[in-house]
Amino acid sequence: MAGAARRFGSETSKTRDILLDCVEKLMLEQGYAAVTFRAVATEAEVTPGLVQYYFRTLDGIFSAAIQRYSERNIRYLAKALDAPAEDLLQVIWEYSWDEAASSLTTEFMALGNHRKSVQAEIAEATERVRKLQLEALEKNFDGRGPFGGNLTPGALLLLISGIPKFLELEESVGVHTAHQELVDAFEQFLGTKNSAQPRKRSVRRRAR
Repeated sequence: MAGAARRFGSETSKTRDILLDCVEKLMLEQGYAAVTFRAVATEAEVTPGLVQYYFRTLDGIFSAAIQRYSERNIRYLAKALDAPAEDLLQVIWEYSWDEAASSLTTEFMALGNHRKSVQAEIAEATERVRKLQLEALEKNFDGRGPFGGNLTPGALLLLISGIPKFLELEESVGVHTAHQELVDAFEQFLGTKNSAQPRKRSVRRRAR
């Protein structure tokens, strides 16, 4: 009986993941509004009833998708943050760009604006990422801002994560003026201020 239970649990988890893969695919290709029980079932080649067996409501589907996406990001970020102190700011900077440019993140944010019931899931996921990043900064810089003065770890974190989101938002409506200047200046600021020797930074061309 125990072996059968383990097999059943494994199959249940696999089916659930397949359905959530289909949810992500629909969101990326057609937008969150395309996600329905029937659309997920068609994509997964199962019956709508099976989808409803695993997720009783559409909000349940979206909540599960957000939770799984968040867990993936947390695992990736936790591993990335296990970096030398001199690389930490660059790690957070690169992660912030990836997050800001993620089509799935954009869809989840748009979803939260239209389905208030999933806002709490999005907020919790965002807070978890931010707290993980802040803990890494405070640990590596003994609770002080790495650059001294009034730029605390929290304030620096919001600056690092906020710039990519702001620039991506502007670029989504066709605004590019001075974007590359800001990226170049800020990456040089991070590279030269965070180590005794300026590190060679990656060239990022945001204007598209």
